[in-house]
Amino acid sequence: MGFWELLMTGLALSMDAFAVSVCKGLSLRRLQLKHALLAGLYFGGFQALMPLLGWALGIRFQALIERVDHWIAFFLLLVIGLSMIREALGKAEEQNDDFGVKTMLLLAVATSIDALAVGVTFAFLQVHILPAVGLIGATTFLLSALGIYIGKTFGARFRSGAELAGGVILILIGTRILLEHLGLLTLPF
Repeated sequence: MGFWELLMTGLALSMDAFAVSVCKGLSLRRLQLKHALLAGLYFGGFQALMPLLGWALGIRFQALIERVDHWIAFFLLLVIGLSMIREALGKAEEQNDDFGVKTMLLLAVATSIDALAVGVTFAFLQVHILPAVGLIGATTFLLSALGIYIGKTFGARFRSGAELAGGVILILIGTRILLEHLGLLTLPF
């Protein structure tokens, strides 16, 4: 996986956290810098941690499933992408302006579960994990912090579009991985 693919993966994985951040920003009575920083740290931190954990699990079992790893990567990214698209087309969630540890931990874990599965695929694709999780974490930090401001300023208009775009990107990446491993597609990047 090259830089641009990792960046697109980071952007796609960030969309849930971005959408939640927009909703959190929308629910704020008074916007403060600490809200953006907290959202960035929680969501960015967990988006970096979860693929690292998934990668560690994938490495452990890589030898057992090496022949079908491209199918697993495709299936996981397809399921995650379809789930994001379903959420984007579903009804809006209730807004909550709580930035307490319990609330933020639950939101951070909920928005990063898909990153755990992507981490498993990173093991199969032999991705250099530290730069990958650093890029994913930094991307999510920035988009989550920005999401707080966008939510406060513009409202919830971007929530579903962000999740929809993220889902489509993950499905396309999974499809590309499958087609390359089947020898049906060769791209220079």
